[in-house]
Amino acid sequence: MSTLIITYQSNLLINSHSEKKNPEKPDNSLIEYIETQYSFNVSVKRMEINGLPIIHHDGYVCEFPIRHRFAMRKFHGVLRFLKTDNVISMKQVLEPSAIDPDFLKLVHTPDYVERFLSGNTSVEEQRLTGFQWSTGIVSRCRLETGGTLLAGQLAMEHGIACSTGGGTHHAFPSHGAGYCLLNDLAVTAAVLFKECQVKKVLIVDLDVHQGDGTACIFSDNCAVFTFSMHSEKNYPLKKQMSDMDVGLVTGITDKDYLAHLHSYLPWLLESFRPDIVLYDAGVDPHEKDELGKLNLTDNGLFQRDFYVINLCVSRGIPVATVIGGGYDKDINMLALRHTIVHRAAIKERICFTSSIGVRTW
Repeated sequence: MSTLIITYQSNLLINSHSEKKNPEKPDNSLIEYIETQYSFNVSVKRMEINGLPIIHHDGYVCEFPIRHRFAMRKFHGVLRFLKTDNVISMKQVLEPSAIDPDFLKLVHTPDYVERFLSGNTSVEEQRLTGFQWSTGIVSRCRLETGGTLLAGQLAMEHGIACSTGGGTHHAFPSHGAGYCLLNDLAVTAAVLFKECQVKKVLIVDLDVHQGDGTACIFSDNCAVFTFSMHSEKNYPLKKQMSDMDVGLVTGITDKDYLAHLHSYLPWLLESFRPDIVLYDAGVDPHEKDELGKLNLTDNGLFQRDFYVINLCVSRGIPVATVIGGGYDKDINMLALRHTIVHRAAIKERICFTSSIGVRTW
């Protein structure tokens, strides 16, 4: 059984590797793992000096059915765990503004933007997204998209910036889908181009589901390279064609997953040479995720996130992170799992500044 299907736009390469039949289980829970492996003995003052911007708004959460598959309350939990675990200081936290509707129209059709903002999407359109329209949904989506944009802008200044939301990669130009209403990654890339901050953007999408909306939006844009590494036999059933797709077979574990990532990401950074990386650090590849179908451990997710961030920063490439997807009935464990990328970014920042001293990006 193969574990990897790689498809370039040229459709010239298909590769395969062997699969472990008995995935290793982690010895510790996520909380124990973080406490024993990735607790950082640094003062709050030191963290402030390291200057990692954390983008959050309480408006990422709106009134929502409590039993809905989409765990709306997780966004509050992400910030809460980052604070209570002393991963960040509140002085690092910045609030975004709601995204300008004109910015949305850089990637979404004017008709869709107007219908979404005014509540005129059809019942079928709402069914496709999984959300019933409300003014609260509109507000949170605009704030979340504004948060990803602010993360991108601050990453250009500081080298790294992390949002506590974002990763709505299933939104297409003319409609939403799969719990995604506005494509925050695409909007951020488009605004950075408009503001002449970048000439090339690499979107690294490691959510377990293919970033189909993002791939569609930038299918004819050679200034944006879309890289998606995802579960092949998972949503969406009909895949789009990213600039590079790595489709993984069900059940892949840490070692093989990371080996595939190590095989392609350095080459992408060297060959495409982006001015910024927008990184979707979805935690749904986790072995306990309800929709993921992959078997990454907490350790595997941390290694993945640290590797991506470190690889970018070591090459002088700014990176902005979003949390992407994750599905677990235990909302506290899910929120904690989503903080792995922020912990990885903090570790990278501390290691980086320790080696060269405090610097301006």
